[in-house]
Amino acid sequence: MSHDCPAANRPPLVILDRDGVINQDSDAYIKAPEEWRVIPGSAEAIARLNRAGVPVAVCTNQSGIGRGLFDDATYRAITAHMHAVLARAGARIDAVFHCPHRPEDRCECRKPRPGLLLQAAAHFDCPLDGVPVIGDSLRDLEAGRAVNARPMLVRTGKGARTLAQGLPWAVAVYDDLAEAVAALIGEWGMAS
Repeated sequence: MSHDCPAANRPPLVILDRDGVINQDSDAYIKAPEEWRVIPGSAEAIARLNRAGVPVAVCTNQSGIGRGLFDDATYRAITAHMHAVLARAGARIDAVFHCPHRPEDRCECRKPRPGLLLQAAAHFDCPLDGVPVIGDSLRDLEAGRAVNARPMLVRTGKGARTLAQGLPWAVAVYDDLAEAVAALIGEWGMAS
């Protein structure tokens, strides 16, 4: 699938972390579809991006697979549930990329390494320069920074904790995905 990179100041893509950005996070991991609960306003925010014509990708660490807390089939069921919940709000995720590895596996895809973002760039056939990468943890921001994207932090999920621990560089911070997307839409001068 190839997308022409848009002109003007609108990016070719927006990349979202999943847990803590789109859905409620859990320190015990999201291990079943019924544990996946959307954060109020997130589905509508994604729908705004869809209406603006901006593809939306999810790049998510899912070490629960590598830890044996759930298997690939369960992960796929959780992802299908996410798509269904979002669709009911008129929202669509265009592609999902996940890392199933544990931190000690030292893979290239687990954030803060940029492998998942590079997979998204290849899938959408666009550079990542300036692409918004919206997350709730330092590792999301670090992955975005590693590819010259535009890291943005939300306070949902682990975001407030991440902010309280201090950030090593300046980054835009928003209460939630809805506020971050509203800021982007406003910046692009688009109605949605």
